[in-house]
Amino acid sequence: MRNPRIYQNQPIAVGETIALSEDAFGHTIRVLRLKDGDAITVFNGRMYDGKLGEYQAQLCNVSKKRADMIINEFNIKENESPLNIHLGQAISRGDRMDFTLQKSVELGVNTITPLFTERCGVKLSGERLQKKIEQWQKIIVSACEQSGRCTVPIVNSAISVDDWLKQQSSALKLNLHPKASHSIMNLPEENTRVRLLIGPEGGLSDDEIKRANESGFYDVLLGPRVLRTETAALTAITALQCRYGDLA
Repeated sequence: MRNPRIYQNQPIAVGETIALSEDAFGHTIRVLRLKDGDAITVFNGRMYDGKLGEYQAQLCNVSKKRADMIINEFNIKENESPLNIHLGQAISRGDRMDFTLQKSVELGVNTITPLFTERCGVKLSGERLQKKIEQWQKIIVSACEQSGRCTVPIVNSAISVDDWLKQQSSALKLNLHPKASHSIMNLPEENTRVRLLIGPEGGLSDDEIKRANESGFYDVLLGPRVLRTETAALTAITALQCRYGDLA
């Protein structure tokens, strides 16, 4: 059985003894009921001696309120895609957004910006929005723990789609459109960076699509069927990873 894998947001070095974070303690000790001497795998999303990877550790000093771990060794892990994807995702209702973020991270997305669009239908602001961003970041951490990724994608602050379109980038810019004439598989062969725009359940408005085109976004087609927003995002990411990334 694979060792439980946890994220620890702090510098880590072989030979150190460090305390488990509150989230890591809750998962390993309260949920999994691990004890002194049990092995765990730890990652922090940072380089160690210029390499990315994960650490093998052993629990110690376990009590009802805290636990430590001894860092025994570092293992290089090279499972990041050569394709860098920045997902601009219109905010969707309920757990659809949670699902989209979780699965997009498993598929290798690097950056996610939640977007407010004309038809997104979700009203969030102030403290409620900040709490939602924090919730989404925890979902992403959990997806990295599960999928074996050693880098942790960032959820940016939510902004309007127009503000996102104005951001300067040399990446290939793509917008899914059911009436587009070109598919992802017909795109130029060499690309290492993509900005992918995914609209809400009701789709982007005609004006938003026009402004995206004016900002350098190409309309691309996934197939003959209209996909839900969460399905569209994951299908597009999969197609991009097949085209430019590490999915064979």
